[in-house]
Amino acid sequence: MYLIVIAWLYVTLLMGLAEAFSTQGTVLGAIITFILYGVLPMSLVVYLMGTPLRRKARRQTEAKAQEPTPVPPSTAEPDAGGHAPALSEDPAVAAVRKEP
Repeated sequence: MYLIVIAWLYVTLLMGLAEAFSTQGTVLGAIITFILYGVLPMSLVVYLMGTPLRRKARRQTEAKAQEPTPVPPSTAEPDAGGHAPALSEDPAVAAVRKEP
């Protein structure tokens, strides 16, 4: 795809140079020729041809965002073992103990 874009920009650059060095042409006409025949159409072509790649990247990011994050077993139930209550690993989680 990029080979076609480069080739077309080369052709339009030569068209612009022919316009600029012509006896009846101007540099402004050469710039307008290059922009209107080269840059604008090729930017549209590159944008349209890149649409499937952008769609694929967006779907991949959405799929990654929807995947459930695995929960480590230590944070699922703090200090729920059969041993005596102690300090939890995370200071924000209180230790589990029996009511008196």
